[in-house]
Amino acid sequence: MDTSPQPSGAPQAQTGAAPTGVQVGAPPAAERPEGQRGRRILRVGVILLAFAAALALLAFLAFLMLRTGDGRSGLQAKPIPNPPSHYDYGTATAANGMTLHYLETAPANVTLNVVRDNVAIAPYYGINGGFFYDSSLLSMAIVDGVPAAGDGSASGGFGSGAENVKYARGTLVWDRKSERLSVQVASKAGELDVTDPAQYWAQGGISMGLGREATWHDQAVAEHAPFMDEPRLRSGAVYDEEGRLYLVVSENRGTLADFRAAILELLGGQGRPALADGIFLDGDGSSQLRSREASLTGDLRPVVQMISLLD
Repeated sequence: MDTSPQPSGAPQAQTGAAPTGVQVGAPPAAERPEGQRGRRILRVGVILLAFAAALALLAFLAFLMLRTGDGRSGLQAKPIPNPPSHYDYGTATAANGMTLHYLETAPANVTLNVVRDNVAIAPYYGINGGFFYDSSLLSMAIVDGVPAAGDGSASGGFGSGAENVKYARGTLVWDRKSERLSVQVASKAGELDVTDPAQYWAQGGISMGLGREATWHDQAVAEHAPFMDEPRLRSGAVYDEEGRLYLVVSENRGTLADFRAAILELLGGQGRPALADGIFLDGDGSSQLRSREASLTGDLRPVVQMISLLD
């Protein structure tokens, strides 16, 4: 059979056995078992790395949803058509390190509203109210004889705010007829001393016992104040001897005694009228405030009821 001529000097095809040490037909390194195993490990590593990066991105996006650039919550506040203006806002830090925010106003400029939302986004200025469980109020919250979360009747039903559930507790009462604030320890509305049962508001909490340094702590224990000695966010409502009302929320955590001491220092001194009395309100994640000047969201939870400004 004819063959193509070989160019001069071209190497001739070799036959026979390969030189010693050379394997004929050896697979490339990538096709060897150890190479395939390495590629599988690399592929799994890349997948795991991508998954971790995706989780980190989701966590970062969730963080951005809860926080804005100025450090406040990113919750969407509901608009207030005519925001109240008859109040004074203040903030200060006490010697014990507790920072307080407060709204000072007249008690006639206050009412109690059911919001079932975070106070910082509710359509009112004010602070959180009393204790609650799920959707039921455990603290008294009555306006003009009607429980705030009731059906419009005086009885209201369980969880309506008609009573301080289980315990007689300190209740802040504004008697519209006599224009007088007081703290009264009561379980039910019928136990309150008011001039006209149809002209008052009553907010339940825990007695603060301002002016009763020797007995306030024992009274708070008797009223079953929760987490008294644990560092928690705190809320309260106090009034001075001239009848001005202060709605107070702490920015940082402290014990009940820390919060009370900070109130006495910051709101009862420095040339101010002496404080007369007040109550502790629900605290920790429920400690919330909304005003033109500040927004405190607690732990972002919704609360059932708040103390709000009318004008």
